[in-house]
Amino acid sequence: MQRRTIIAAGAAALALPAVSARAQAWKPDRPVTLIVPWAAGGSTDQMARIVAVELEEALGQKWVVVNQPGASGSIGTRNAMQAAKDGMTWAAGAAIDIGCYRVLGLLDSGLDDWNLFFAVANVNTIAANPNAPFKDFGQLLEAMKQRANIAVATAGQSSAGRNVMEAVRAAAPGTNYRMAPYDGGNPAVLAAVAGETPVVAQLLVEMAEMIRGKRLIPLAVQAEQPVELQGFGQIPSLRQWLPNIPAPLNYFGIWAPKGVPDPVVQTVAQVWKDRIANSQRLKDYAAQRAAVFTPLQLQEARDKAWVAVRQTAWLYFDAGQGKVSPDTVGIPRL
Repeated sequence: MQRRTIIAAGAAALALPAVSARAQAWKPDRPVTLIVPWAAGGSTDQMARIVAVELEEALGQKWVVVNQPGASGSIGTRNAMQAAKDGMTWAAGAAIDIGCYRVLGLLDSGLDDWNLFFAVANVNTIAANPNAPFKDFGQLLEAMKQRANIAVATAGQSSAGRNVMEAVRAAAPGTNYRMAPYDGGNPAVLAAVAGETPVVAQLLVEMAEMIRGKRLIPLAVQAEQPVELQGFGQIPSLRQWLPNIPAPLNYFGIWAPKGVPDPVVQTVAQVWKDRIANSQRLKDYAAQRAAVFTPLQLQEARDKAWVAVRQTAWLYFDAGQGKVSPDTVGIPRL
C-alpha cells in the first residue's frame, strides 16, 4: 500500500510541470527584457519585479526589468512596440495608460494592440504632507475652490494622479489645481514627503509605507467604498464628498505587442493560469499595499479594462487635455 502511494505521488509530480507541455512550445534561450516605462520604486516597478521572478521560475530564464521613464510612460512603451516581435521584449504598466495614449497624442497605441496580462488593480489616492493645512479631503476641496495654485505631485500627464485630479475637477466644477509632474509615482510621492509639494495624487501602493510611517496623511481614495490599509486603518472614499465621482479599477500588468509568435502568447497564458493566478508573492503584495489581486489575461483582461479606459479618455477630452476626440480613435462615450 505504501509503495503504491509513493508511485502515485511520483506520477502526480511528473504530471504537474511549471508550464504544460502544450504551452512549452516557447522557451526563451536568453534573458527576456521587461521594460518599465516609469522610474524605479513606483507601482509598475513594484508589480513588474514580482511578476518577473514568477516568470523566471516558470520558464527557467531570466527576465530583466529595465526602467525607461519619460513622456508619461510612452517612451518605454514605444520602445517595446518597436522591438523585434519575437517575444523577447515586453512592457509593463497600467491599462488606462496604453488605452489613452492616442487621445493624449503621446503614442499611436491602444488596448487592442497588445497581448494583455494583468496582475493587480490599484486604487488612486490623494495624500498630503503632514505640515500642509489639509487633514481631510474636504479641506483640500475647499482650498481648491478658492485658489488654483495648489501644487499636486503626480507622475505626469497620463498618470493615476492626473486621472484622479481630473476626476475631482469634473465632479466638482470650480475647483482647480496645479500639476507638478515627476518621472514616476515614487518620485512624486517623495516630493510630497520632502515638502516640495503639499499634496500628492498617485496610487495607494506607492504611498503605503509613507502613510504607515506617518510621513503622509491619506485624504481619500478613488474607490466605491473606504479602503483598509494594513497597519494603518481605513481611508475614506472620495464619494464621501463627491458622490458621483467615477471609481474605475486601474489594472496593472505586462504585455507584448500583437504580432509576437503565438507560442509565446500561449506559453505566458499558461503561466498566468498555472502560476500567476496562484502566486503567494502577488497575493501578499496586494494585501500589504491595499491593491486588488486580479490575475486576468488576454480578452478578459481587455474587456475588464475597457470601461476604465472609456471613462478616462473622455475625462481627458472634456477637460481640454485630449489632442483628439476619443470617438475618432474607437473609444465611444459611456
